[in-house]
Amino acid sequence: MTDAILTINAGSSSIKFAAYEIATAGLRPLARGHIDDIGDDTTFTAAPADGPAERQPIDASKGAVDHRSALELAVDWLHRHEDGCHVVAVGHRVVHGGPDHAEPVVIDDGTLLRLRKFVPLAPLHQPHNLAGIAAALHAFPDAAQVACFDTAFHRQHPFIADTFGLPRRLYDEGVRRYGFHGLSYEYVSRRLRSVAPMLASGRVIIAHLGNGASVCALRDGRSVASTMGFTALDGLPMGTRCGQLDPGVVLYLLTEKGMSPDEITHLLYHDSGLKGLSGLSNDMRELEASHAPAAREAIDYFVARVRREIAGLAATIGGVDAIVFAGGIGEHAFRVREQILGDMGWLGVDLDRDANARNAQTVSLPDSRVAVLVIPTDEDRMIAEHTAEILGLIHSAADSTRLTD
Repeated sequence: MTDAILTINAGSSSIKFAAYEIATAGLRPLARGHIDDIGDDTTFTAAPADGPAERQPIDASKGAVDHRSALELAVDWLHRHEDGCHVVAVGHRVVHGGPDHAEPVVIDDGTLLRLRKFVPLAPLHQPHNLAGIAAALHAFPDAAQVACFDTAFHRQHPFIADTFGLPRRLYDEGVRRYGFHGLSYEYVSRRLRSVAPMLASGRVIIAHLGNGASVCALRDGRSVASTMGFTALDGLPMGTRCGQLDPGVVLYLLTEKGMSPDEITHLLYHDSGLKGLSGLSNDMRELEASHAPAAREAIDYFVARVRREIAGLAATIGGVDAIVFAGGIGEHAFRVREQILGDMGWLGVDLDRDANARNAQTVSLPDSRVAVLVIPTDEDRMIAEHTAEILGLIHSAADSTRLTD
């Protein structure tokens, strides 16, 4: 019988899962999969660690797939393909941990009650994260359940990076900048310590660019400031989310356009960002392939905002030694990376355009004062490591990184 950790990353329209064997040398990948477009032309793709990913059939006679049934599909597949796999712990990505959760926690009734209070702060993700926990508690009643928070990595921010220019009582009540994508940043930071330890101990800016996007400044592996704030709307424009917005726009939509809070929420979370700007798509690949002027303008706006945030965060940490790209856009959209950094010699960046076009790990020239790297993120692996560490299933973070990813 193989003891394993299962990770669940339940998003608004997708679920990612992965399984890891708890081995002597650390965590060994067993399988992973993803279920996309939940509720609308749902697809299910899964693979054992040593095999190719394959599309899995979905029984259409059972009706539309929701998050609960999607999780059941994942669990059923795992039982069929990993015979003898005994899930002893389940690690969950939870987007919002509020002001008090600076590290993962073992889930109990009190934890669930506290996390439900943060649903209004992350309405696109938190309800689905909690649904994933509920399904896992039902499927694995004897397994330990661990919540790993996207906000936890940023909890040591200084006050000036954590607050708004609002009355102090609101800060004390929890209205503050939380930052998100922390699991991704922490994983990339750990990987950077492995591939370039001297850089990792310095001033690093990580750009997590995907359907959700943000930038984070780190010093010696610790988050100092992030572009996301009170909710996952702030900062960069994203696939469907607006990014930084003058709060007066929201007041205008309320008072002059007569929009309801629900209508404004839908606009800002679902109809803005690259999708809203282009009028075409939230997918960077489709926008890059399009000849429509609006697609080009959407990309240009995205690039301009990333450049502005990188420059601002460099000022926050007193310069920069390395810039790291992660996420779907950050790892694969080499033209976007070139637009962002191609003329940033003033910051010390000399881009190697050939290496960048190959999506190499290092895409800066050898004599560049600022190193530029592409490091694929792996939030599932980070969740598994946290789960194993808090339960004492592996000795330390160092043990879990000895394994070849």
